[in-house]
Amino acid sequence: MRLLDQFGYELTAENMECISSWNATVGAFLAHGKETPVHLDQALQHDPQFALGHAARGLFCLLLGRKELVTTAKDCLTIAKTSLKERGGVDREQAVVRSLSAWLNGWPSESAEILDTALRQHPRDALLLKLVHAIRFVMGDAAGMRHSIETVFPEYDPTHPSFGYVLGCRSFALEETGDYRMAETVGREGLEYAPDDAWGLHSVAHVHDMTGRMEEGIKWLENQPDGWAHCNNFGYHVWWHLALMYLDRGDISRVLSLYDEEIRRDHTDDYRDISNGVSLLMRLELEGVNVGHRWEELAQLSDKRAEDSCNVFADLHYLLALLNGGKRLGAERLMKSLHTTSAADGDLARIAKDAGQPAALGLEQFRLGNYGSAFMHLNTARFNMPRIGGSHAQRDVFERMTIDAGIRAGLAADAQKLLNERMKLRGALDRYAEQRFEMCEKMLRAEEIMGDEKLRATPA
Repeated sequence: MRLLDQFGYELTAENMECISSWNATVGAFLAHGKETPVHLDQALQHDPQFALGHAARGLFCLLLGRKELVTTAKDCLTIAKTSLKERGGVDREQAVVRSLSAWLNGWPSESAEILDTALRQHPRDALLLKLVHAIRFVMGDAAGMRHSIETVFPEYDPTHPSFGYVLGCRSFALEETGDYRMAETVGREGLEYAPDDAWGLHSVAHVHDMTGRMEEGIKWLENQPDGWAHCNNFGYHVWWHLALMYLDRGDISRVLSLYDEEIRRDHTDDYRDISNGVSLLMRLELEGVNVGHRWEELAQLSDKRAEDSCNVFADLHYLLALLNGGKRLGAERLMKSLHTTSAADGDLARIAKDAGQPAALGLEQFRLGNYGSAFMHLNTARFNMPRIGGSHAQRDVFERMTIDAGIRAGLAADAQKLLNERMKLRGALDRYAEQRFEMCEKMLRAEEIMGDEKLRATPA
């Protein structure tokens, strides 16, 4: 039976109860709501052969980056394909199924392209828009995120049921491609239409971070405490952004409080939650803060994920936890797994080879105190690091480690060069950069003095 969804497009479903639950699923997914799987389960209960629901569940599983969920995604693909064969499906449903198949075959880039093609044909489908956005984000394709949204954005207006969420996605794509002024304007506008759009809320926080307006960022988040209360684990990430702003202020007690009471309150093992904790602890240690026992919890969870090999961004954060939490054998297993991945086919193999392996070697050498070697490896990986996925703010921990490795190795000119490039990307100085610029300038002045022939002792 062909029925219309909330965007006015046809779907193949047995009844309107399924469509109603599916519309709720999409709404929750756009809002990063914790009720997303509940609504999806209800849709599939109303129609166990709902192909689009099964295919979407498969993509949701792959976005979670967990090895055991790859099997679940494969099962979803089998059910969806069987449904299409038995009762047919519209073009959009077929596209989402093909997208799931492409990712399972090792090509999330192809998965995104398939969805983008379907989106251009059905431009008002905000689910397709958000799925493309999410996959390209995982792939570190900021330009692709922006192009995807800008292509179809003229089709959206305030009458669209998901207009606010689409503005939130557009805001984030603008921010990640450096258009900070427009990103903030669009993000704030989106929240007027969708007050629960945590993605748009966090996009504006990104702008505050990247433009060095930390005090404004703190007020922005703290004045909207209900803005992410409905969220799934994405809520931890919003708290992480607030902690970064307090770190820039130098309020270490507040940072540690947020870490313990919000960011790692529930000790989850989702890679995004672990990465929040890992990157914050690493930033604290770079500032000379003793973080105590906190590495141990992250290391124990990461040890169980050392051979997942689903996501290089996740792997590098797991590795940091293992190295700093004393799990040497786990770190060795993870690095071996990275090597194996790099020798295979597919997008992940290329990312592991070009960014993952050299970055992993750099992280290991940094932990060992071999800062010259750490700088060499991290700097080798640096150009390709956007491909591991995540945002500029999330990957900045690796940028900071590269710069600090250079400073600790006595490579002041190299570190200063990276600081200048970082400042150009961000558009403003933050406290971290100010302190490191000062360190570099002192080191370079010392080098100049040491090289001054006039100051050398002459033989008697």
